[in-house]
Amino acid sequence: MESSYSETKLLMKKYKITANKRLGQNFLIDDNVIEKIVESADIKKDDLIIEIGPGLGTLTEKLLEQAGKVICIELDTRMIKILKERFILYKNLEILNEDVLKVNLNKIINENQLSGNVKIVANLPYYITTPIIMKLLEEKLNIESITIMIQKEVAKRLSAVPGDKEAGAITYTVYYYSDVYEILTVLNDSFIPAPEVESEVIKLKIRKEPIIKLTKQQEERLFKIIKVAFMQRRKTLINALCNSELKIEKGKLEEILANLQIDERVRAENLTLQQFSKIALKV
Repeated sequence: MESSYSETKLLMKKYKITANKRLGQNFLIDDNVIEKIVESADIKKDDLIIEIGPGLGTLTEKLLEQAGKVICIELDTRMIKILKERFILYKNLEILNEDVLKVNLNKIINENQLSGNVKIVANLPYYITTPIIMKLLEEKLNIESITIMIQKEVAKRLSAVPGDKEAGAITYTVYYYSDVYEILTVLNDSFIPAPEVESEVIKLKIRKEPIIKLTKQQEERLFKIIKVAFMQRRKTLINALCNSELKIEKGKLEEILANLQIDERVRAENLTLQQFSKIALKV
């Protein structure tokens, strides 16, 4: 079997393709990494796989061999032509020339779901990683897992536990909706062209129920407070929230923290998700 490296070089030459920097394209060429991604995604014959940004289809080929159906969402029209020609014999593939941030994923899932589970697999462009992850989680899709390759620095933030020093606002959202597992670090030379940073494969297993039960309005309030608190993470929570668009009264917040036995000098990064939710329910 031809290696992913030689196959990628062949496709790039045949179609006169170079990676589009504006779209954050880096073509994966490491067969071991590809195998590990597919293995980690735990794909069954009756699963529906949604692959975001398939590019030249290096990962797509392996997904097609194991899944019931694969839906590729690709923004670059150059890749659409390549994918259609490359996988013309596969009957379990659908290709959508769409922007994943604008597409109705719930509709796609409802219209295509098989008897198994729905799983997201992707080698995400680094410049748009966070918006895509937030969309996948906040839309509460009927999916079992998200297996993605992203910038290592971002992966560490997503896999951190709320209250850790590496935690950011997105850490709390990801933790609310899923359990995160770090799979493997991917070196720069696993891609053409090589990115300047290391990458990491992580898997988000979606929780059947959120870790804290909140109404939609309470949820929105919670994540708004977390976002505002982390925008000024070097300030104390009181200063960050009271000097923000939320217009929370300082005296009221001091009283809430005292009642919850939380030090009034606390910063956002030191709070657990549960502590944030208790604050959000009272302000």
